Amino acid sequence: MAPDKMQSEAKEPGTKVSGSGRFIVGLTGGIGSGKSTVARLFDQLGVPAVDADVVAREVVAKGSPLLAKITEHFGPELLTAEHTLNRALLRQLIFTDPAAKQWLDSVMHPAIRTAMLSQLANLPSAPYVLLIAPLLLENNLHTLVNRVLVVDITEQNQLARTLSRDALSSGADAEQVKAIIASQIKRADRLALADDIIDNNADFTNTDITNANITSAGIEHESDAPTLQQQVKQLHQRYVTLAAQE
Repeated sequence: MAPDKMQSEAKEPGTKVSGSGRFIVGLTGGIGSGKSTVARLFDQLGVPAVDADVVAREVVAKGSPLLAKITEHFGPELLTAEHTLNRALLRQLIFTDPAAKQWLDSVMHPAIRTAMLSQLANLPSAPYVLLIAPLLLENNLHTLVNRVLVVDITEQNQLARTLSRDALSSGADAEQVKAIIASQIKRADRLALADDIIDNNADFTNTDITNANITSAGIEHESDAPTLQQQVKQLHQRYVTLAAQE
């Protein structure tokens, strides 16, 4: 069970530096934690958002200068027949070559950061906005936000949920998922850096989100835990209040 930070006090104004002049909540969590489901719940409440994964795809879109730079460095074999980035091949390459990952990070991260800040500044008017970033903490993007919101699950649940979600679509196996989990920030460290935590160890079938249901095999349950909707609604009200105080 994650530590209870649902009642954590607001940070003193100015303790986080936002590059957009807005009250920003950084939403993060490990692979398979349910970030996308939580993001959809905030979206249903009318909260605008920027998704770092979407931005990362946009900056290397077909014909982009960054895609050309990556292709020049690694070779044309990283392009698909449609001249788009072969993400599966690139992912395999950087997982087996630390130097390649370091170079890729050095060109990707600045481009993603610049694009995210631009998009955050141009989101519709709202009391607060979300920055959805799986690697929010690993890439020091938490320096851009006012609050860090972590979606937390156990490693056992990460493994079960990710295999259930990805096995058919990408052929992921347990060892691959474990390698991804190991490459991310440790759960204890992620929780220590959180301002707020959503406990998502209950079965997804407790939600009413379309297409959110998954198999419960191998998943730890907490039947008395608040639903995702309840947790998100509580946090939404808190963030509206905190944003008004800034």
